[in-house]
Amino acid sequence: MHTGSGDLVAALDIGGTKIAGALVDDGGRLLVRARRPTPAGADGAGVMAAVAAVLDELLAGAHWPRVRAVGIGSAGPVDAARGTVSPVNIPGWRAFPLVHEVRRRSDGRPVVLVGDGVAMTAAEHWQGAARGRTDALCMVVSTGVGGGLVLNGRLHPGPTGNAGHIGHISVDLDGDRCPCGARGCVERLASGPNIARRAREAGWRPGPDGDGSAAAVAAAARAGDPVALASFARAAQALAAGIAATATLVEIEVAVIGGGVAGAGDVLFTPLRERLRDYATLSFAAGVEVLPARLGSDAGLVGAAAAAAQELGLWGHAPGR
Repeated sequence: MHTGSGDLVAALDIGGTKIAGALVDDGGRLLVRARRPTPAGADGAGVMAAVAAVLDELLAGAHWPRVRAVGIGSAGPVDAARGTVSPVNIPGWRAFPLVHEVRRRSDGRPVVLVGDGVAMTAAEHWQGAARGRTDALCMVVSTGVGGGLVLNGRLHPGPTGNAGHIGHISVDLDGDRCPCGARGCVERLASGPNIARRAREAGWRPGPDGDGSAAAVAAAARAGDPVALASFARAAQALAAGIAATATLVEIEVAVIGGGVAGAGDVLFTPLRERLRDYATLSFAAGVEVLPARLGSDAGLVGAAAAAAQELGLWGHAPGR
């Protein structure tokens, strides 16, 4: 993708705790950064004011005239076709016209919107663990479980920008009700809060520091706690089933996993790779690799820029999805 064009893309990464922005060049470098906390309890205008503050900081810099487009990776659901967002963790935004508002505040530059899992996928395919792969699933396993797809060497966000949202594939048909309304979703079994919840329900207790997070459960699992190990094994099973279903459907060659839960390392990845062999049994699905993501907290910004560049034909990409 690096062509030395000099063109930049302004990127926004919008989540429930922070709104980050950056100007990204065609080598994936972040030249200017801005950040504000997400006023998640505010109304739509209040949340947009925080986005506008980030944009204003980017606009004020000397590099802004080189910006050709704005890419947004947002917590979802998003609707790229309509340019709206309705993030579960930002209740003030329901069908909020984010693309229109950002375009208006960025001197009319084209704006491309994708879900945050799709943005992470774009980043990992461009600069990370999926680089050079033709077909890939990339996942964020954290407070929720999201994802995105690369098919035939190109990001595949789908018509609304949500394609590859593996967190809401049902892998337990009679399982617990998920907040999305379905039962037995991958997210209900494999997200950090649910790993911790399941461990507590089975008798695990936080240590003297009171930390009841999935990271604390992972630490207990590394120390050999059987309840903690069982909770991660269940999460790994759910992820394996979801990855196998995806591999069977679209023939991916690699599944890249990032997010806070992936920080558990072998506590997660060892049982995941073992259980994947139980589910990805057909010859064309059995060879799927499972790799940890390489990009950290900047993945959303890098990926939002990459998604916009692909959509608009910047940096040597042909237009179209």
